[in-house]
Amino acid sequence: MKIIQVTDVDKFVAKLLPKQPHKNKSIVESILKNVQKYGDSAIKKYESKFTGIPITSFRISQKEIDDAFSKVSKNELAAIQLAKSKLEKTESIVKSILKNKTINTDGIKISKKFEPIQSVGCYVPGGLARYPSSVIMSVIPAKIAGVKRIVVVSPPNSDGALDPLTLVAAVICGANEIYRIGGAQAIAALSFGTKLISKVDKIVGPGGSFVTIAKTLVSDKTAIDMLAGPTELGIIADATANPQYIALDLISQSEHSTDTFCYLITDSKKLANAVDKIITELSNQIKRNSIVKTSLKRNGFIAICKNKSEMIKLANELAPEHLQIMAKNPHAFASKITSSGLVLLGNDTPSSASDYLLGSNHILPTNGFGKTRGSLSVFDFIKINTEISASKSVLHKISKYMEIFTTAEGLPNHYEAVRGRMK
Repeated sequence: MKIIQVTDVDKFVAKLLPKQPHKNKSIVESILKNVQKYGDSAIKKYESKFTGIPITSFRISQKEIDDAFSKVSKNELAAIQLAKSKLEKTESIVKSILKNKTINTDGIKISKKFEPIQSVGCYVPGGLARYPSSVIMSVIPAKIAGVKRIVVVSPPNSDGALDPLTLVAAVICGANEIYRIGGAQAIAALSFGTKLISKVDKIVGPGGSFVTIAKTLVSDKTAIDMLAGPTELGIIADATANPQYIALDLISQSEHSTDTFCYLITDSKKLANAVDKIITELSNQIKRNSIVKTSLKRNGFIAICKNKSEMIKLANELAPEHLQIMAKNPHAFASKITSSGLVLLGNDTPSSASDYLLGSNHILPTNGFGKTRGSLSVFDFIKINTEISASKSVLHKISKYMEIFTTAEGLPNHYEAVRGRMK
């Protein structure tokens, strides 16, 4: 990994080249337009084109569900149930914070009610890979929120089927409909709807570049959660941190793909050199080493800052998806972190564990969006409904001030709608 002495945080961040607009945008636009125009036939065409598999039916049948359960072991079922129960507990407690409220002020009654979105589509990456954990992370918060219709879409494997573990996870978590479609065509189906797949109110979940671009392009018609790009891991560590743990954690997240963004921020040159040495040694022994080596060489770095204040500033500027803090007093660092998607404290809280079984959600903001939002949660599936009631006496009280605003803004008929009720 590159070891860089950071003397000026602002200049260092500026040198990290922004991601260029993706070259696949025009292809995705074409896919969306064709699915909107030709519906299911276009989806079949694109599934065959991108996967080489002719798809005869989209929706997963009960027989396929039964077959999937027969292929999943007891231990695999236990793993799904454990991850599900941990996330359910977290999300249920979060939801309990939301209480309907009624505010009475000067004769005006305002009611704030928390209501679930009616329908959501959960995109789960698939095809050559399988991500049953992503099913849990997207479906469970929606279920806890009370969403009535939860749709799961995921690309089929080389046999034209969904991975059994992914399918079983979707059923156990409570998905209402499951479809074997992926890519931009799946996002189009969820947004526009077809004869076989009804549209949804919101689309959530991570995906590749085609999916991310498609979510961006349909977001003026259908709500989306976030644009989840390649995995990011930042680690803040002082001289007391274990370099072996740091190396293992950087490797664990960089194995996702060659475009992950994993780095260490420290004020210890000794630690920086130790971590780099261990990664070099391990990179020839580990599985998926080609991906790891490429990712860390191309995108990774070890930043040595002047002091702890500069370390915090750099972490906040980069706003990583995951931020591990491995230091003598991690809470002191954490109290000043404002912009990461997920903060993991201490030597024994690896981000890899949080991806599965710590009760947190691994669908997180990337590309700096940790500055404005956190992980996917029940909040993403709940809207605030507002009800308000007034009276003639209330209108009399506000009339004079209403006229001031409407006159200033050149909207006289707004005032007349109030004045007309006072005659």
